[in-house]
Amino acid sequence: MWPFGGRRVPRPLRDLAVIGESADLTAVRRIVVLGSAADLGAVLTRLLRAERLDVEVAHVRRPWQARGARSRPAARVPLIRDETGTVIAGAAHWLPTDGEPTIRGEAVVDDEQLFDGDVPGVRIEPTATLPGLRAAVRPGRLRPKRWVSGRAAQLGTTGARVVHDGELAPRTVRRSTFYRHTEGWLRVGAGKPR
Repeated sequence: MWPFGGRRVPRPLRDLAVIGESADLTAVRRIVVLGSAADLGAVLTRLLRAERLDVEVAHVRRPWQARGARSRPAARVPLIRDETGTVIAGAAHWLPTDGEPTIRGEAVVDDEQLFDGDVPGVRIEPTATLPGLRAAVRPGRLRPKRWVSGRAAQLGTTGARVVHDGELAPRTVRRSTFYRHTEGWLRVGAGKPR
């Protein structure tokens, strides 16, 4: 079990061993992540870089999910990462640089153009099924209306900020890509109950 941010451990998980950032992942078969989508993304990034995508991963955000984290089977789902090897578990965004109202450039999802010109931002989400991700132009603070699904989303721009699961990347970019990794991750609860 990998708790983040001082989260309380639900009763059904209290007998599990606690691991953390310095954990040796060679003998781990299943990890229960107690935390946010960003925390889950950090664990998946670590597993990707350690070449341990054979580890089953359960994500517990609420206490009622704890029992299933132990007993539900895992199924392979697409793993979405960027060119730096950072995994997204919830959503990523391409946003304007500080002081700019829009992103100027072009984005495509596989072979379909998402936008060409100026947009307020783009949201990218992993999907549980192939092709693996979906992206949409964000009309201000509203939820997107038109999603484009594909294996990869690519941006070329005069400058944008990248956000991974709510966490802002340190530098502005001119190019950014999110894509489905060659191997998915084993999500606990994605399969049928035992």
